[in-house]
Amino acid sequence: MLRVAVKGSETLIRAFSSIHISRQGPLSSAVRNHSSLTSEEARTGTLLNPNNPTLHNVRNTSFFNKLPAEQIWKGVISVSNAGKKRGRGKGSGRITAKDLNKGQVIGFGKANIVWPGLSAPVVRGRELVQQQRLPEDKEREAKLRRIRDEMVNFKRLKLGPLERGWSGSKAPGRSIGPPDPIGEDEFLGFESKCLELKAVVNMKGNHGRKRRVSAMVVTGNGNGLAGFGFGKAIEGRAALRQARNRAGQKLMHFELCNGNTVFHDFHCQFGATKLFVERKPEGYGLKCHRAIRTVCEVLGIKDLRAKCEGSTNVQHVVKAFFIGLLQQKHHQQIAEEKGLHVVEFRPENMNFPKVVASPTVCRTETDNNEILDFTQWGLGGKIQLQKKKFPPFYTKFRSWEIYLKKQEYLRNQDKVRVRMLAETGEVRSFLTEKYPECRMGPAPKEE
Repeated sequence: MLRVAVKGSETLIRAFSSIHISRQGPLSSAVRNHSSLTSEEARTGTLLNPNNPTLHNVRNTSFFNKLPAEQIWKGVISVSNAGKKRGRGKGSGRITAKDLNKGQVIGFGKANIVWPGLSAPVVRGRELVQQQRLPEDKEREAKLRRIRDEMVNFKRLKLGPLERGWSGSKAPGRSIGPPDPIGEDEFLGFESKCLELKAVVNMKGNHGRKRRVSAMVVTGNGNGLAGFGFGKAIEGRAALRQARNRAGQKLMHFELCNGNTVFHDFHCQFGATKLFVERKPEGYGLKCHRAIRTVCEVLGIKDLRAKCEGSTNVQHVVKAFFIGLLQQKHHQQIAEEKGLHVVEFRPENMNFPKVVASPTVCRTETDNNEILDFTQWGLGGKIQLQKKKFPPFYTKFRSWEIYLKKQEYLRNQDKVRVRMLAETGEVRSFLTEKYPECRMGPAPKEE
């Protein structure tokens, strides 16, 4: 409120000459006609009392129309780095920003009006739709408020046991679908799995710490075709999508032995990571590092054992395993390279020798320094570290000796049965020839 105390008409004119009044009213006309004011009116200020001018500070711009909604919400729900160090904002990750435009439909507002071409068709049947005002929707604000309130309630993501990753609801180990198609080529039958998802920070001179998300993904069709790729982006979904598509562009084909395992034991190394991979029979399963197990699942390998020594960095483990798969050789290639027969001994076949590959020309000369042990040749002369095995704790008890004495007559019965079946064709006693009734099953009938 501006009050002017004047003593004469000249002082009144001087005071109002510095104030700009845009509206035309009785005050402005009175100022223009200041010559007609009497000294009594000017002294008492009766002219200013009815209409006192009010000055308002007007700002044409504000941060509401300068910044986008995303940055405004970030200032509301985020916590600074200094605040995080002090333990503030521990539950800020659960707060989600409201989309104030959700529920809004173009052409529908507070005034319920039919707009042809916007909220209604221009022509309906044979009639031309005209603009008209409909009854007011009193529940419109309540519906919008209900939709926006539903976005605030935080619900923890629940995944089924088969959809979970290595640890709970985190991304590593979880399936993320096939890569995106490239033109007309689609990745049918492919499955991609996340191996690593982590935040990386790069220090910039102008922007300071620049935070991004790095992802590693492996993809395959379960039939010997697989590849892995890396991606880096500001958001985790973008990084996973980039890594998944790059993995689909770097596919490698590996032949599988019997469709379920590798051709032979091999040793591979990348950096400080050493892998000893062993071939296993059908039904053994996958006993290895979780990253190797994930690669085997998308590749189609079902039976394998791998011992990891040294660093267990996920990227190094995966790279070392792929290098080992690329370096393995088929049985026929080994036979041609060595000039020798490749013979397989399997415990389930009673270690009966089986020739799996033969060379075109067998050699006759031998090299004394050559490694002829197939396992040692596949491992490159390396030996994996074996832990010392200690006897079970119960072998120190007196009861263990009593148990062994009671079970002595049952020892090696399974092996004796197999040997008897192989030699005589039946399970029999050493007294069967003298006493025919000493045999398994019913006694033979006398003629």
